[in-house]
Amino acid sequence: MTPIQTGAMDTVDTVVQSLLRVHQGGPLADDQAHQGLLHTEEQAYAAQDCLLAALGASPGACPMHWKSGAPTRVDVSKHAPLPARGVRKSGSDVGDLRLGHRLFEAEVALRVGREVSPKEAQRIGLEDAWTLLDGMCVSIELLDSRWRGGREAPLLLKQADLLMHGALVLGDFVPFSARAWSQQDCRVRIGDAAVQTFRGSLGIGDPAWVLPAWMRHATRHGASMAAGTVVSTGTWCGVLEVPEGQAVTVEFPGIGTASLTL
Repeated sequence: MTPIQTGAMDTVDTVVQSLLRVHQGGPLADDQAHQGLLHTEEQAYAAQDCLLAALGASPGACPMHWKSGAPTRVDVSKHAPLPARGVRKSGSDVGDLRLGHRLFEAEVALRVGREVSPKEAQRIGLEDAWTLLDGMCVSIELLDSRWRGGREAPLLLKQADLLMHGALVLGDFVPFSARAWSQQDCRVRIGDAAVQTFRGSLGIGDPAWVLPAWMRHATRHGASMAAGTVVSTGTWCGVLEVPEGQAVTVEFPGIGTASLTL
């Protein structure tokens, strides 16, 4: 990895401090005033690392919870480590997180069953990455933005903002098994509204497709990935909005359910 020059790290720190102030209860940051401070994905990922550390992550350790994905297999995967305080069990009320948006994605999360070293991560391919898994579950990712522009903020600023992560709600884990993902249903219910069903709608086709690139990214600083590390793998339902006070239930038949109340 090419080291980031001192001047570039100064601009990274400016972005991090602005995001941190919002996490600490301050007003949304002005994305237009920060436009142009980040020029590369490497800088955006450096901002993620610094922000996570400022939010209390253990220095030098590989984070235990992640999001990773891409719209399609021809797109470059993007990754973000997730703050521990926002990872919740199914059925949780997440009102204490003071999220500014009520947007969510229905996803499948995968759990690594043993330690993965940086050296091993470098040589892992899709054909063997799934053998490192011991579990999967239904997950609901709540999206949020610390930028005033929200979803319209510049891409690198959204990437620095942990890819607009708000919280991750996890259902019960079941043993991982390969499935006919193109035939997999995802059922979403918001409040008392009718169930919405999405079939085979994950853009990358197979949730495990994220594993090789994600494992290399997560271990790039030299720390091994611990057994029990979890990655949520992208939306099956696009981005949906839930009215305040309403419950969300997501079901993937054959895998399980997850629910939350906003």
